[in-house]
Amino acid sequence: MNDNPERRACEFHLLRYVPDAVRNEYVHIGVILREQNSPGSSAPDPPQVRFTRDWRRLRCLDPDADTALLEAMEGELRRRFQAEPDGDLMRLLRESLSLSVQMTESKAYLAESIPAGVEELMRLYVDPPPREKMPRLSGRAAIQARMRAEFEQAGVWDLMRKRIAASAYTRPGDPLKIDAGYRPNGMIRMFHAVSLEPGVEMAKVLAFSASGLRAGVERVEKAQLELTAVIEPAAKLGATDEEPERLEMYRFGVETMEEHHIRVLTTSDLGRVAETARRELRI
Repeated sequence: MNDNPERRACEFHLLRYVPDAVRNEYVHIGVILREQNSPGSSAPDPPQVRFTRDWRRLRCLDPDADTALLEAMEGELRRRFQAEPDGDLMRLLRESLSLSVQMTESKAYLAESIPAGVEELMRLYVDPPPREKMPRLSGRAAIQARMRAEFEQAGVWDLMRKRIAASAYTRPGDPLKIDAGYRPNGMIRMFHAVSLEPGVEMAKVLAFSASGLRAGVERVEKAQLELTAVIEPAAKLGATDEEPERLEMYRFGVETMEEHHIRVLTTSDLGRVAETARRELRI
């Protein structure tokens, strides 16, 4: 019997990343929370799943972990739970999780609401506590995190392709993977984080790849490609008139990409970009 009528009787599972089953070292990466069925009650909401947004603990355990695959796994689980809210949870997990991700046994939990419960469980078991001071993200990682946050807020992140292999459009062996993209009517939009903090090398790599990538998309997808590089604002890198060398480098990186027909935006533009994606994907 639930002694607290203001809370909902639920059960939760923790999701663990276990790179080596023999050593059995793991890090918690996510939570699944669902309401328990009670006789005579209406059908419960679909289970809720949340993965961490901070992969630094995981990378300490496994520097080669494929976080893009894990992010895709989260989206797949969410879709399966929506499609089969009363489905066999263990079956859905077996079909969606990789061998390196394990689920703990269920534990009872009383939640004020499902979203609030997920937040609390993530704070208790998955996300690092405030006393664990970790270095702030910088460079390309910071741009990628901002991109994801904006697209998630617009509700389109799970609908986008991630880590798009350029080799599918250029030739085998091309190591470039574009961060994210989607296909509205008649064209493909791709977005790639390019940090100019360490220099212009990333900009030159993307510029070198642009024409082959564009031609490959036209050949394979029968669509036009709009390739967007997302960079830091100049002021954030100290690229000002007071630092002429840094400003010249910043301008060189931008102009190099624009000369190869790459649209260059800063992280300050991402809210507008995400809103456009929401409209085009009809969310």
